[in-house]
Amino acid sequence: MLPAAYTIAEFCDSHRISRSKLYELWDVGKGPRVMCVGTKKLISMEAAADWRRDLEKSIQSDAVAA
Repeated sequence: MLPAAYTIAEFCDSHRISRSKLYELWDVGKGPRVMCVGTKKLISMEAAADWRRDLEKSIQSDAVAA
């Protein structure tokens, strides 16, 4: 059974990015949505899917513009 949300570590592992890269993405407004449960930050599966979709769209837009 898949979890309903990723921890930061799980998200980074499954998307093959470093924790520092994820924080860089959040700093520039390009990271996935996050929800806070107590002191823990979680990324829902839906937020991760939306982030991947948006990233793919931006890459396709960049390729068309070039």
